Amino acid sequence: MSATETDTAVKSTPTRDTWNVLRRELKPVIRDPFTLIFSLVQPLVFLGLFAPLLVGSSGRPVGETLQWFVPGVLVMIVLFGTGAVGSNLQYEMMTGSHERTLVAPLSRSSLLVGRALKEIAPIVVQALIIVLIAWPFGFTIHAPGLVIGLALLAVFGIGLGSLSYSLALATKDREWLFWGVQQTLIFPLLILSGMLLPLDEGPGWMRAVAVVNPINWVVQAERMLFAGDLGSVTVLWGWVAALALAAVGLWVGIRSMRRSS
Repeated sequence: MSATETDTAVKSTPTRDTWNVLRRELKPVIRDPFTLIFSLVQPLVFLGLFAPLLVGSSGRPVGETLQWFVPGVLVMIVLFGTGAVGSNLQYEMMTGSHERTLVAPLSRSSLLVGRALKEIAPIVVQALIIVLIAWPFGFTIHAPGLVIGLALLAVFGIGLGSLSYSLALATKDREWLFWGVQQTLIFPLLILSGMLLPLDEGPGWMRAVAVVNPINWVVQAERMLFAGDLGSVTVLWGWVAALALAAVGLWVGIRSMRRSS
């Protein structure tokens, strides 16, 4: 083997390829960080307009209401943010950029994993901003629960982002179908997770669906973590749901990327 071939073999490893894809995907975010702030408009609207309604209807103090509501808003950021990232890949496919990456000396799995890992940075930054905004209004920050909660959101985001990329690959050249499926799924999943409203008084069928909705377990785990109840069994089930979603998302996404042309 020549020296050039040896250098290429050393450079082209799955870990190195994933790192290179991750750096490539992070560059637009670093160059234009205001996109992260702009994407917070929707959760801030929910926080500013929906939370007061919850306070009025429940009669609970503002701090107590925020302690219940803010973790749901953080999961909502991940749900809307990473659930739509497949549209970026669709744009790359339409412009021919994706096809050029497919012929690059990179492993196909790294093209998916690197993109999925990129979602961690926006999730952490946006979640911290929301927490800091809610803090002066009575929201209590438990440092260990915050750190573990952010890690849980990151794992959840990797899984959801991978599924979004898979949907983009499956609906290549049909952008309308991607948004149709995405919008059809995202709002029922949001409502049936107890993210914005408690489901305790809801119909029996709603509570039954919520039990098998992995997002519901992530939401409940986030509430326990932000309340400082790190040892709750709900936290364990939240991690099981997030890890299962990440495993399924990465498996489906990698398969889709390897079959991409």
